[in-house]
Amino acid sequence: MSETPRRGRWQTPYTLERLLEVAVRVFTERGYDGTSFQHLTQASGLSRSSIYHHVESKEQLLRLGLERALEPLMASTTEEGATTGRALDRLSYLIKRNVEILAAELPYVKLLLSVHGNTETERWALEQRRTFDKVIAGVVQEAIDEGDVRADLDARTTARLLFGTINSLAEWYKPQRGRRPGELADQICAMILRGIQT
Repeated sequence: MSETPRRGRWQTPYTLERLLEVAVRVFTERGYDGTSFQHLTQASGLSRSSIYHHVESKEQLLRLGLERALEPLMASTTEEGATTGRALDRLSYLIKRNVEILAAELPYVKLLLSVHGNTETERWALEQRRTFDKVIAGVVQEAIDEGDVRADLDARTTARLLFGTINSLAEWYKPQRGRRPGELADQICAMILRGIQT
């Protein structure tokens, strides 16, 4: 559906994808609770009714944005590289995939990292992250049990430190500049895994 553009707004028909890009940026900048429909209409140049043509609510936009980060993240835990072989190799695969996902879906990952659990959708997202954390901690524990990771380490704490380091990329990584995701992933694996291996 097209919308008559307002002073320098989009000159082509708006799609749900474009609306979602704008909404995620505004949610991340202002916080979800601090974002009103007026903020969304101002940022997009769309009327309230045009936004409602695409979604039923502001929270639906939040859910769609969070799904863009969570779906590939959760799917990575069931991929062959994450489910076969020694645990240390699976952990390395998950680290690399997580870096790739962060780079590919950076605005949506930033949004995921900013949620606080104030709405049903945010609580759902946090539960998904907890499930992911449990999977990673389980892989770390298997690597400890297999003798490839130091036995004096706590699996859950180690998992949090590993993926906290990866998530910190969201604060400074620029897709247009610097290292490619694969290179970053290799460097992170070399630095972090070397420190926890036996």
